[in-house]
Amino acid sequence: MDDNQVGSHFVDPTWLATTVRRAQRGDLIALHDLLDAITPYVRRLCGPIALQDAPDATQETLIVVLRHLGDLREPGALFGWVRVIAVREAVRIAKQSSRTVPMEMVEVPAPGDPALVADIRDVLNRLSPEHRAVLMLRELEGLDEQTAGQHLGVPAGTVRSRLFRARRSFRKAWHTEGGRR
Repeated sequence: MDDNQVGSHFVDPTWLATTVRRAQRGDLIALHDLLDAITPYVRRLCGPIALQDAPDATQETLIVVLRHLGDLREPGALFGWVRVIAVREAVRIAKQSSRTVPMEMVEVPAPGDPALVADIRDVLNRLSPEHRAVLMLRELEGLDEQTAGQHLGVPAGTVRSRLFRARRSFRKAWHTEGGRR
């Protein structure tokens, strides 16, 4: 994913560079615009990792971004920099919380059924924050193992082993709960 692409829309690099520089100089309107641009992205990153604590992880991420915005040297790297912070904060908050929401699913929803999303979330709830983070970085963000490892502060080999375990755990939970396919 392009570092200036957030979800399905693209953030103009010229606007981004100008806005970051203005925010770094203390322009409150630019800071507000910047927060408006990155907050949905931060929520999307924190949600699958921190689960029910995603709002806390989002808030903590934005606090870190605001505190350290002056340290960002290259405005074009904003979204990559924010991604690293968001993943780290989401894992930290999720580990701190150590909550899981075990649910028993009796029937498997049909494809397209909104209950399927809840079913998948239930299986994700059973994974550790580290496993959710590696799945999110590889499967949703499309990062390679080396880059994911840099984001998580672990070697690429650790990413591979966590990814293997996360996928295995997901499949096992999916197959053993309610006869999923």
